[in-house]
Amino acid sequence: MSDEEDRGPAAGARGRNPEETPLMNSGPLPPTPGPAGPLIVLVAGEASGDTLGQHLIHALRERLPGVRFAGVAGPKMIAAGCTAWEHSESLAIMGLFEVLKHLPRLLRLRRGLVERLLADPPALFIGIDAPEFNLGLAAKLHGAGIPTIQYVSPQVWAWRQGRIRKIAASVDRVLCLLPFEKQFYDNHAVKAVFVGHPLADEIPLELDRHAARSVLGLAGEGPCIAVLPGSRHGEVVRLGPDFARTIAWVAQRRPAMQFVAPMVNARMRTLFAGFLREAGVEGKVTLLDGQAHAAMAASDAVLLASGTATLEATLVKRPMVVAYRLGFLTSLILKIPGMVTSPFFAQPNLLANRRIVPEFFNDAVTAGRLGPALLEQIDRPDRADVVAAFTGIHQALRRDASRRAADAVVELLEETASGQTR
Repeated sequence: MSDEEDRGPAAGARGRNPEETPLMNSGPLPPTPGPAGPLIVLVAGEASGDTLGQHLIHALRERLPGVRFAGVAGPKMIAAGCTAWEHSESLAIMGLFEVLKHLPRLLRLRRGLVERLLADPPALFIGIDAPEFNLGLAAKLHGAGIPTIQYVSPQVWAWRQGRIRKIAASVDRVLCLLPFEKQFYDNHAVKAVFVGHPLADEIPLELDRHAARSVLGLAGEGPCIAVLPGSRHGEVVRLGPDFARTIAWVAQRRPAMQFVAPMVNARMRTLFAGFLREAGVEGKVTLLDGQAHAAMAASDAVLLASGTATLEATLVKRPMVVAYRLGFLTSLILKIPGMVTSPFFAQPNLLANRRIVPEFFNDAVTAGRLGPALLEQIDRPDRADVVAAFTGIHQALRRDASRRAADAVVELLEETASGQTR
């Protein structure tokens, strides 16, 4: 299971500035300003969904002058002109059971969205990632005749395949980031479009390691490991201590090793810095605010949480060690026979359909295992073959994704206007 496509129920509470955007559950819903053009409502789950939404908004503005956007959005979507009714960080938690303590708030949020959108129907609803939240919302809207799209397929092909029936009943289109996903939906008679991945369009096919080190102020020579313990609080809490101990393990054996850790925000940086202090290696790690691409480009190998970052490391062409850890109850459920059908959870392994990089799950996430695996990645003799495999993946995903996604959106709007979808 990868971080981007499906983390179980997509929900959760993280810190936010209450004055930053109006909240769905804090009082009367604010109006959506703007000209009287068609309204597209988007609900994006956390940082990766916010980025996808931002690019999609820009692409749609080129196709649909006067179009308006509103919904659950992050800072990038807001900057692109989307009116935020709630912050996308409200949909940021991993695990099937970890969501339970947030369930009342999430149900209120979804109920508020349903009531608002049924009372004043938009031209289109687009759920971006956050499938457990968005598909339930889409089902209500779809049943009322509002056209719906799920942008980013859940990992239904990897686990809980029975969800395909819910998807078919909830959305008019699934926009797939990965090429094999469309074939899965075709086999189940669900309309899907492979659009590619915006990251593959954004990241150059080749990146200069020395230039990246210069930008980040790192030494130009000597090995370097980039460390990315996750973008969400739960991820950093679960993986951060073992990642910090892994840094200590490697530093003891390779004193000249450089470490750089790009963090998604100041809160995560402070959290991870505490784990580094506990492991006695805070002074050995260059902590960054953002700049994940540059950090990966500057590195010789990457230690990271499963998810979008593993695709980024693939596109940057760096060997990596991938870790994934879930809560006890969620992990227990995933052991039920037939629940998980994919042999891998790391995106490079899924895309290559073979174990091209090591991946560690739950109890296997320890410094004693991650450390040796990292040194093997630094020293692996088949590095050129890994780079070639990653380059092939990059080229397969480089499809001008945001334009293709916008084309699919416009096509559905045109079909709806002509009465073809019902």
